[in-house]
Amino acid sequence: MSLVGKQFPNITVDAMNEMGDTLQINVLEEAKKNNKKVILFWYPKDFTYVCPTEIHKFQEALKQFEDKNTMVIGASCDTPEVHFAWLNTPRDNGGIEGVTYPLLADTNRNLSSALGILDIEGESYDEEQDLVTLKGSNVTYRATYLIDEEGKIFHESVNDMPLGRNVNEYLRLVDAYTHVQEKGEVCPANWEEGKEGMIATRDGVATYLQN
Repeated sequence: MSLVGKQFPNITVDAMNEMGDTLQINVLEEAKKNNKKVILFWYPKDFTYVCPTEIHKFQEALKQFEDKNTMVIGASCDTPEVHFAWLNTPRDNGGIEGVTYPLLADTNRNLSSALGILDIEGESYDEEQDLVTLKGSNVTYRATYLIDEEGKIFHESVNDMPLGRNVNEYLRLVDAYTHVQEKGEVCPANWEEGKEGMIATRDGVATYLQN
């Protein structure tokens, strides 16, 4: 079920930063108290292959997001300690040294469960041992959430694990949503900052406007 248009879950999660500080982050509260948009991107595991390429790309775009009044937060189900080890591993050795935004450590899977983004294929029950086991890796897909200043989700997307994201598309979506907020116009296909928006006239016909 889509969460677009709804408030982001009010759940506090452990996190780690590049300084080795263990934090407590509530994404909903961060958006509201700082009056900022948030991009929260989930990746499956630390010390893997596609994941660091995305994490570095978000770091490269960090200043652009910040200039658009948007916070960047990464997330996985790894522990804070594993995050810190990865943050201190050089890039040429598969690490993410140099990344400065925080990484959520959803080890209890409270937030990822609420979002419904865990790779769980179902359960099996062993009557003889009275044991329930999960099928699947129980780590997250590559889910991405854009949250506005009031804590409302205005974009969500979920990629299968082998498929890396295009960071530029999230910059475009932040621009588009900001345009809607500020201009009251809508954004047609392939809209980019500086292009014409659209507005519906009284007769229901959409009209392009020059920004």
